[in-house]
Amino acid sequence: MFTFQLLTGFMMNIWHYLKEKRVKMAKKFEALRAKMSPESRFLADKKAQGMLAEMPLKELRQARGLSQKKLAEALHIQQPAIAKMEKRTDMYISTLRSHIEAMGGKLEILASFPDGTVQINNFSDLG
Repeated sequence: MFTFQLLTGFMMNIWHYLKEKRVKMAKKFEALRAKMSPESRFLADKKAQGMLAEMPLKELRQARGLSQKKLAEALHIQQPAIAKMEKRTDMYISTLRSHIEAMGGKLEILASFPDGTVQINNFSDLG
């Protein structure tokens, strides 16, 4: 059975060996991407765009480079309220709008149907 000390020592030995042999462990993303087939690059880009198109509020805030504290300051509320808001699955549209606007965005509500998408504008006068 491995102990933490044995495991740590083992990992340090591997690190020293790789350093001594001058093995590069990290590669630049662009170098890896250049080796991909055009089809693989296309599929990776499509998946990345899909991931960026949908994300929870917490990930959106992080992607925008904002801390909970900075967002709370912009909204004139306490930081714990941001943490609570990011965990909610239901909130007022006006609350969501102010949250998005504090991040520098604009809230748009879309309804998707099999025959097309419609932007709902009832809420444009709120706030």
